[in-house]
Amino acid sequence: MTYIVNDKCIMCKYTDCVEVCPVDCFYEGENMLVIHPDECIDCGVCEPECPPEAILPDSEPGAEAWLKLNARLSEVWPNITQRRDPLNEADAMQDKKDKFETFFTEAPGEGN
Repeated sequence: MTYIVNDKCIMCKYTDCVEVCPVDCFYEGENMLVIHPDECIDCGVCEPECPPEAILPDSEPGAEAWLKLNARLSEVWPNITQRRDPLNEADAMQDKKDKFETFFTEAPGEGN
């Protein structure tokens, strides 16, 4: 098992999860984060730290597509190892529907 980041992260990008990750397996896109499934040690400490509940075990229904996306993008996006402020519109965007179809971008973030 590993953990995945899903569309609830899009346009929020809270990084509380990054701060607690013991193995630095988060990667940063322009408007979301992903988890590298081969680096994740399945400890689960990141899951409760995510305000929009965007982090789930890959055993959850519907997680397979997110696992593939996380795996692919973690190979090209920069690693993020420090907490940053969320996106300006994070609070307002937390409960938006259809965020993947409307706002997702494959552009990388800044990393660190």
